[in-house]
Amino acid sequence: MNEEILVNHQAHEIRIAVIQQGALQELHIERTASRGLVGNVYIGKVSRVLPGMQSAFIDIGLERAAFLHVADLWQSRPTPGSHGGAGSGSGSNHTHPIEKILFEGKPLLVQVIKDPLGTKGARLSTQISIAGRMLVYLPHDPHIGVSQRIGDESERQQLRQRLQRLLPKGETLGFIIRTSAEDASDDDLQSDVEYLCRRWRQILDGSQHLPAPSLLYQDLSLTQRMLRDTANDLSSMVLIDSTDGLAALNEFAATYMPSVAPRLKLYQADRPIFELHSIESEIQKALARRVDLKSGGYLMIDQTEALTTIDINTGGFIGGRNFEDTIFKTNLEAAHAIARQLRLRNLGGIIIVDFIDMINGEHRDTVLSELRKALSRDRTKSSVNGFTSLGLVELTRKRTRESLAHILCEPCPTCGGKGEVKTAQTICYEILREIQREAHQFNPKEFRILASQEVIDLFLEEEAQPLALLGEEIAKPVALQVETLYSQEQYDIILI
Repeated sequence: MNEEILVNHQAHEIRIAVIQQGALQELHIERTASRGLVGNVYIGKVSRVLPGMQSAFIDIGLERAAFLHVADLWQSRPTPGSHGGAGSGSGSNHTHPIEKILFEGKPLLVQVIKDPLGTKGARLSTQISIAGRMLVYLPHDPHIGVSQRIGDESERQQLRQRLQRLLPKGETLGFIIRTSAEDASDDDLQSDVEYLCRRWRQILDGSQHLPAPSLLYQDLSLTQRMLRDTANDLSSMVLIDSTDGLAALNEFAATYMPSVAPRLKLYQADRPIFELHSIESEIQKALARRVDLKSGGYLMIDQTEALTTIDINTGGFIGGRNFEDTIFKTNLEAAHAIARQLRLRNLGGIIIVDFIDMINGEHRDTVLSELRKALSRDRTKSSVNGFTSLGLVELTRKRTRESLAHILCEPCPTCGGKGEVKTAQTICYEILREIQREAHQFNPKEFRILASQEVIDLFLEEEAQPLALLGEEIAKPVALQVETLYSQEQYDIILI
């Protein structure tokens, strides 16, 4: 599959687009002022332990304390030879409850595994992992694992044996072998082992000499992570529109990824790089609630704090030999569109998909198979649970960073994020009720209504009679005044 990577490099923001077969498939954005924290290692300080939740809050120097659950505390694991007695957390198999390990004020070496999301602080783990080009080092987990993307069992075993021979004699070290190690030489693997062990020694040294909270290790920049995790043999070209950005990437590639270095190119055309393949317009579409399908059907995507819902509709699609065939084709197309939208929007957590109801069981199985197949190309881990008794498909996608909408948007100041505002007529009746209440408590000379143009216009026209009747009832004049800066829901009642 032909793949291009386009990098729009600015001092304040870096944007990366992954193009496959001429279509935008992935979008990554990192802003200098709010760079992601996932992968960063800190020496933190325990600020509060919650035995009832088997959790703790850790101060790592951020605005909000970070969150650590006992399941992410490697020190709480059962000791060798134990039978994994019950911890005090719900459903826990940990021998050691969190209150026996942590106490307020204790310094703790931690790594961010989830960025702060909404009102939630960062999620932490004490099981550190440091990613290299071909390996991931696990200082606290002495075993050698292999990426699930390497399916051949003989190849998996061969990679384990190769790496085991390269490790220092007498030392038990933990590593995960990444897919990029499949074609790596022994020298490449050896260099990765030495680099990762050196980085870990630097982290340990910093944890012993720096005060808590302090940052000990920062993950690579977005462009470096892109080169490490995304660029591969399928990537025909990496285009960067900045000479400084290209120089930095060339230096990184020369040290860690010499095979990719020849594909790094400077983009010099007058046309902005994100105008290629209509990327800017694709970004705007990825922020919309409605996603149109080529057949005439469409998706409706609603993101909430707890989960994301996706509803499929046939729309204007009337093709197919019969109605069941039309539904089947729409659902098949939707399955591929859903996988692409999850990547583009970086949607994670629980996702509920409401496909159009299918009577045919084979059709349901085929749609589910196509969805799994489309999601298998996603670099972010996902899991599809199949159809529920209500005909919904439940799936989960790992969430580590903010979604595209949370990066680029904020709640509407007019509706407060609801997506709806009260009608002008509703506001008129709220005002009438409030004046009635105020008249029973106070005795002003006059009531003055300050409201938007739409509400005042309604009082002067359709709702003029209820306003006049209220004036007679309270025996006070009611004046009207337009406030041009008020939204439709805003109003004030002045007592004069």
